[in-house]
Amino acid sequence: MARQERAVRTRRAILEAAAAVFDERGYEAATIADILARAGVTKGALYFHFSSKQELAQGVLDEQLAEGGVPSRDSKLQELVDVALLLAYRMKRDPMLSAGARLSLGPDMREIFGGGSVPGWIEFTEQLLAQAKAQGELLPHVDPAETAWIISACWTGAQIYSQTLNDRDDIEERIAGVYQHIYPGIATPAVLARLTITAQRGAEVAAEIEADREAETAGV
Repeated sequence: MARQERAVRTRRAILEAAAAVFDERGYEAATIADILARAGVTKGALYFHFSSKQELAQGVLDEQLAEGGVPSRDSKLQELVDVALLLAYRMKRDPMLSAGARLSLGPDMREIFGGGSVPGWIEFTEQLLAQAKAQGELLPHVDPAETAWIISACWTGAQIYSQTLNDRDDIEERIAGVYQHIYPGIATPAVLARLTITAQRGAEVAAEIEADREAETAGV
């Protein structure tokens, strides 16, 4: 068991080092030597978990979806905005998410990674919107598939603009603004009135998740 836990920690350390290097230098400029130096592991340890730089980058991309989970909500529109704002909150603080965005959207990344994490986020968003529609949260004209594409594109555009103009200092405010503008056009008035869409929501959800983890650790 101790060996397995050590392997999990080593794999995570390698992924975090790779994310930091990819985020700072981009995929093409990053090297295995850079990642090894940042992770502080042997070449053998790295290649035990990842066979190539591309596989390392794919691991970073896969972590984006893993990092985006929030507790299930009765309102699936609230759950969707909670995911969006939690990611905005973490993107300023976690190179894994920032690197994932860069790998998904950089030049020639479609040929290497097939769109990176973008298809997964569109699919995830569509699933939540379909659930929201099934329980009467959406206006009758709303098509979950089309709306998922638009929401995902707006989120991506907002984070790119925030990074370009303000080094993501205002990303939480900008992402909140996206949903404040889109939701009145898709949500029923009764549902819209109950939603919380604020720049502080990501930090609140992060605190909720951390409290849940601490309670699990304590056996509560």
